[in-house]
Amino acid sequence: MKNETTKQRILTEAVKLFSKEGYEAVSVDQIAKAVGIKAPSLYKHYKNKRDIFDSILQVMEQRDGENAIACSLPEGTAEAMPEAYERSSVKDLIIFSKQQFRYWTEDEFASSFRKMLTVEQYRSEEMSGLYHQYLGAGPLNYVADLLGSQAEALAFYGPMYLLYSVYDDADDKASVYALLDAHLERWRR
Repeated sequence: MKNETTKQRILTEAVKLFSKEGYEAVSVDQIAKAVGIKAPSLYKHYKNKRDIFDSILQVMEQRDGENAIACSLPEGTAEAMPEAYERSSVKDLIIFSKQQFRYWTEDEFASSFRKMLTVEQYRSEEMSGLYHQYLGAGPLNYVADLLGSQAEALAFYGPMYLLYSVYDDADDKASVYALLDAHLERWRR
C-alpha cells in the first residue's frame, strides 16, 4: 500500500509472512526485518506477535463491514439488523460477491490473510474457527440470511468458495473471473 505508516507496514508484512511460513513459525524479528526496522522499534507499535495478529483481525473485520455497506448490504447479523436484511436485493448481493471475490484474491492484505487461514486452519482450533468465519460457514450463513434459504446459499456461495482455490493456481486469472461471472449470471436467472 502506498503511504503506509510503519504501524500499517508491520501488519502488511506480518500477514504476508504468516501466509507463507505459518503464524507459529514467524518471529517478531522476521516481521521487523521484513519491514526494515529492528525489533525494538516494532515494539513501539505492538506489544507482541499476538497484538499484531489481533490488529490484523481488526483490519479484516473493519474492511468486511465497509465492503458490505459500500454494496448496500448489512454489515451485521440478521438478528441485529432485520430491516437491513429485508431491504437487501439479489442485485446488491451479486455486486457484493463480485467485489468480495476480487478483494479476497487481488488485495494483497486480504489475499495473504485468506491464504494464511487456509493453511493455519489445520494447525489450530482458533485458526480453524477464523477460517470458517471468514471463508466457510460465515459467508454461507450470511448469504442464507440474505436469501432466506441454506440450500440457495450453498448453490450461490459454493462455487465461489471453490473458485478461490482455482484462482490461486490459475495462470489465466481473467478466466476465473469469467467463471465467477457466468456462475452468478446463471444463478441470477
